[in-house]
Amino acid sequence: MSAIWYFEDINLFKILCPHKYPTYKENHKVNSYKKSDYIYFEEDTANKIYLIDKGKVKIGYYTEEGDEVIKSILTKGEIFGEKAILGEDKRNEFAQSIDNTTSICPVSKDTMYELMRDNVSVSFKIYKFIGLRMKKLERRLQLLLYKDTRTRLIEFFNELCDDYGYECDETGDHIIKHPYTQKDIATLIGTSRPTLNTLMNELKSEEIIDFKGKELRLLKKVA
Repeated sequence: MSAIWYFEDINLFKILCPHKYPTYKENHKVNSYKKSDYIYFEEDTANKIYLIDKGKVKIGYYTEEGDEVIKSILTKGEIFGEKAILGEDKRNEFAQSIDNTTSICPVSKDTMYELMRDNVSVSFKIYKFIGLRMKKLERRLQLLLYKDTRTRLIEFFNELCDDYGYECDETGDHIIKHPYTQKDIATLIGTSRPTLNTLMNELKSEEIIDFKGKELRLLKKVA
């Protein structure tokens, strides 16, 4: 079960979505996006936080040379644009739908502040979640800068295990049922899809992992 959806047993989507609160429900709506539609651009005003009802969103930025750098790919139940509640005025990244049936629940910064003021405990958990998200992103960027592709891939699998994995009672393997395609994974670790396929097959032949579709198994001897 995703550590993002159920951060410390708190379902952030259910808590934060204004549809759950009669005061806000009437004037609130869910927005739909197709593949390649942008939710926001770099330099846009940061006045909302977004909750993913369904679909998939990539977060990234463009270098001065025009190259796209993907920071994260988020799925159902996750939040993004959260730096707006930390005082960010302008976006320093873009958010783009990469699914044809993406539904996003936008929450204004002011509404989010009101919801957080109503529950101090939830407010604390949200800030802690943001801190963990930022540490995770920093770690991933360090891997991209300083580690080889094989190391980046193994570290990414360890991240997946934290978010989506569980231990098999029979074998002791760590089983990961994740939402990412191979293209998503290649993008996140900064490599090509053919290189990713080669590495995954090498790890499989070395009995480090096994995989089928979106189910990945970290074998007991390395899990």
